[in-house]
Amino acid sequence: MGLKRTNVYADEDDLAVIKQGAERTGRSESEIIREAIHRAALAQRVWDEPFVTRDEGLHLGKSLTKKDIKDAVVDGYETRRDRNR
Repeated sequence: MGLKRTNVYADEDDLAVIKQGAERTGRSESEIIREAIHRAALAQRVWDEPFVTRDEGLHLGKSLTKKDIKDAVVDGYETRRDRNR
C-alpha cells in the first residue's frame, strides 16, 4: 500500500499526547497517526457480507458468564497498559 501525503488539523492537546506516546514507545508520531487513521477507516467500512451468518453463529465452546467477560476486559486493559508504559 502506497502512502499519500495529506494535511489535517489536530487539537494541540491530542498532538501532545501523541508526542508523549511516541517518546514512551519508541515509535514515530507519524506511525501513531497512520495507525489511528487506519483504525478510523476500518470503523467506517461497510462489509458486503456479514462476518458470521445467523445460521453459523459464533460458538466459543461454552456459555460465557459475566465474570468471563469482565476478566477478559480487565486482562486486555492490563496488557495494553503494561505495553504502553
